[in-house]
Parts: sequence; C-alpha cells; structure tokens
Amino acid sequence: MLPVSWAITSPLCVPHEGFLFDSNVPSRLRFSPKLPIVPLSKVGPNPSDSQIWDFARKHDLVIVSKDADFSDRMIIKSPPPRVVHLRFGIRKATFHTLLARRWPQIESLLKTHKLVNVYADRLEAIG
Repeated sequence: MLPVSWAITSPLCVPHEGFLFDSNVPSRLRFSPKLPIVPLSKVGPNPSDSQIWDFARKHDLVIVSKDADFSDRMIIKSPPPRVVHLRFGIRKATFHTLLARRWPQIESLLKTHKLVNVYADRLEAIG
C-alpha cells in the first residue's frame, strides 16, 4: 500500500493514469487511492483550466475539482480526461472522512463513467 500522502515527486515522471487535483482541492489525502496523484505543479505555474484539461487528457488523468467548468466541459466532451466534481464543502474535519469513505466507489464508477459528481449524501455518475 502507498503512503498516505503519496504523490509523484520526480519532475519528469508523469504517469499515464492517475488523479490530478485542482488547486481548490487538498491533494494531500489521509487515504491511498489506487492510482497516483499527480501534483498540479506538473502542469506549470498557475495553470489555466484549459492547460489543466489538456495535460490531464495527454496523460489520461482524472481531474478532481470543485470547479463546475470541468464538469460542464465533460458533458460535451469524450474522455480522457475523466472528471470527479466535488459538490460539497471542504472543511478539513469532514473532507477527508467523506472522501475516504466514498473513494472506492468513485474509482469503480470512473471505469464506466466520464463524470462523477460527489455530494455529501450521494454520488452521481454520468456518461
């Protein structure tokens, strides 16, 4: 099992599957996803949404964000990338607990869906 806060650290190493957490979401997790987390810094300094999208597409990454722009774009596009849209408040006390509890189901849904909306009380998979 990977360490709790595992992430890609080599400047040249970018996997061709994994998760890319947008700047509005904590990327240090208290659980270990099955695939690596690629730091947003790999995209470049202060990347635009388009740069994040293109990078995730090129490397077959899943974008994890609270930004509705990514889920809106995903509705009219085909994967890659796939998108996890977090539609609940990010309070440290509950964020990690909620996400850790739902993450196995999120990963499972991403195998067959292009967008997973995560609410405090449910998941919604699209496409």
